[in-house]
Amino acid sequence: MKKEISIKELKGNFIKMISDDWALLTAGSEDSYNMMTVSWGGIGELWGKDVCFVFVRPQRYTYNFMEKNSRFSLSFFDGGYKKELAVCGSQSGRDVDKAALTGLEAQPMGGALGYNQAKTVLVLKKLAYQDIDPKGFVDDSVMENYKAADFHRVYIGEIEKVLVEE
Repeated sequence: MKKEISIKELKGNFIKMISDDWALLTAGSEDSYNMMTVSWGGIGELWGKDVCFVFVRPQRYTYNFMEKNSRFSLSFFDGGYKKELAVCGSQSGRDVDKAALTGLEAQPMGGALGYNQAKTVLVLKKLAYQDIDPKGFVDDSVMENYKAADFHRVYIGEIEKVLVEE
């Protein structure tokens, strides 16, 4: 069972939560969705709203779901489920049923799908996107992340709900 809290009440270090513990980005509907592991992103304030931003490469299966849907979620497992998250980051939903492989159970959670096993779920309403343009890189070392020139699309979502395990 999860309870809703304000983002300002969220305990923990977001940088650790996303970069070290990882998260599942999920977009779609109960009938058709995909999840992918993410370890890049951030939380902050933009346009007078509490927001979260995530990065998705165009070749990822989840990209299509992000494009077609107005809401998405980030589910955090507090370092648990690393094996399952590794599967979701290395296998494509085009080829395998990640839910069946991992046992992760997607559930509707206030307009998006989240996971019962997650400790924290952010439900986000898509506000904007922007494709990364390498012309804006001022530090050449950033290009090490783009040897295939497959630049991410950045999605900015308004945090509509923060659900935490009771």
